[in-house]
Amino acid sequence: MMSRSRITLLGTGCAVALFAGGAIAQDLPGSFEGVTIDAKLIGGQQYENLYSRITEWEEATGAKVNVVSKKNHFELDREIKSDIATGNLSWCVGSNHSSFAPQYPGIYTDLAALLPASEIEAFVPGNITSATIDGNLVMLPRAQFDVSALYYQKDLYEDADKAAAFEKEYGYPLAVPETWDEVRDQAIFFANPPDFYGTQYAGKDEAINGRFYELLVANGGQYLDDEGRPAFNSPAGVEALQWFVDLYQAKAVPVGVPNYLWDDIGTGFASGTVALNLDWPGWIGFYNDPESSQIAGNVGVAPPPKGSAGVRSGWSGFHGFSVTQDCANKEAAASLVWFLTNEDSQKLESSAGPLPSRTAVWDHVIEAAKGDAYRSEALAAFQTAADTAFAVPQTASWIEISNMIFPELQAAILGDKTPQEALDDAAEEATIILEDAGEL
Repeated sequence: MMSRSRITLLGTGCAVALFAGGAIAQDLPGSFEGVTIDAKLIGGQQYENLYSRITEWEEATGAKVNVVSKKNHFELDREIKSDIATGNLSWCVGSNHSSFAPQYPGIYTDLAALLPASEIEAFVPGNITSATIDGNLVMLPRAQFDVSALYYQKDLYEDADKAAAFEKEYGYPLAVPETWDEVRDQAIFFANPPDFYGTQYAGKDEAINGRFYELLVANGGQYLDDEGRPAFNSPAGVEALQWFVDLYQAKAVPVGVPNYLWDDIGTGFASGTVALNLDWPGWIGFYNDPESSQIAGNVGVAPPPKGSAGVRSGWSGFHGFSVTQDCANKEAAASLVWFLTNEDSQKLESSAGPLPSRTAVWDHVIEAAKGDAYRSEALAAFQTAADTAFAVPQTASWIEISNMIFPELQAAILGDKTPQEALDDAAEEATIILEDAGEL
């Protein structure tokens, strides 16, 4: 029998059987005295609450976790690829993402062989489907189902003088934007550089490629055509890239956006110097917390805007954890992955805003938001976003193409190339990448 304290640490209120290859059965989280699990984790302020639970798992199991790396996902991706090249994959647990997972064939073990079916069935089925590659469940999803919504400073829309001036200049009433053209207009109108900016965007790595991708789709375009060939250098693609160019040239965004990643966006909006901010659900709590945000109490959240084709933007994916094939203690590693994605962990993460990937936690989050107008508004906006969300193109070359295309997007933003020139050059290079990968 497990002790009362051990059952409490499980997070689900009961003991769950862990099956390793169908031969070994023990209670989750299990007993792994003397085992050390090396882990490579995504870093960032919004993840630290979850990682505080690692000590609970250590106390429950007798094992230890050695965090080998803690980096943003782009740096972590480069490190993992280096590990693949050098055969250095003896570490056990790694942060993963649905956009990154297809490019790591064969390095992660099948978690369905290490965890009970009842635990896997507790996740949103679509997330499990996306986390399954070549028949193997290569990652367990966290409470980090990501799709973006539009955060904004409410008082900007309550100022009668601003409303009158805006309508006089643009010919339509000032209201929370419903289209990306309206975002551009309002961002330029609100901007007062260098003290205040209309909006911002992450301008490098997969971050800018993903944002370009979702505006492309919202404008009616395709990233890859039905034959898998690059198609983003279309009129819809040029229109999407021109949106970024216009904002940069108008100085409606900070001059440093080509070097921004997600933490820069988060701290920028929380500083109170940005009017409109397309961002992830993980920042819901941060933006409205007076200890971390200068705009707490003044934050509104709306669904992501629509493009010129009437399509709502909705690039989506989810974070998770994987276990390497070369891990010497797969059962212990799978236990840690389970613990960091169980109901208690997802409730903890969801309390700050991230959308859960366990069905039962969705019910918990909605109930907990009752009586909290801000959180209820945010959840409604993100649920609308989730209803029309779309994943990245199903190609193992997505990240390699992202690494190639983002300097081309930057070249257009900085005025070194026209949007058409940048996208034509990128399409040519992307074709070579896909041909070399045997995808064309």
